[in-house]
Amino acid sequence: MTDIKLARSQALLQELLTEALGTLSNPNLNTLSVTQVRCSKGKYHAEVLLHPSDFTTQEQALILKELNKAKGILQEYVLNASGWFKCPNFAFGFDESLEGLNRLDQIFAQLAQEKDKS
Repeated sequence: MTDIKLARSQALLQELLTEALGTLSNPNLNTLSVTQVRCSKGKYHAEVLLHPSDFTTQEQALILKELNKAKGILQEYVLNASGWFKCPNFAFGFDESLEGLNRLDQIFAQLAQEKDKS
């Protein structure tokens, strides 16, 4: 039962953070897409994973710095939209698992091409 509540909370946070990022005036932040949110059991901490979108490591560092500056605005937006009494503390990062999936897709495509050739 608690896993369902946690999954709902994570899905709601993902939706609200995507909306909140879209309302920011910073062009580096308002185009970001949230791929996953992982909350702690008590919803005190939330790890927010963003789509890397071919950013360089320098751009990613700059974006993370700007997100940490905007953390208060994002938390206020989530509190107002969700009606919760406390908002989790956000830790932002980029989702590296998507790159692994893309590499796997490329490998499978190469294997399929080699199989078709032989």
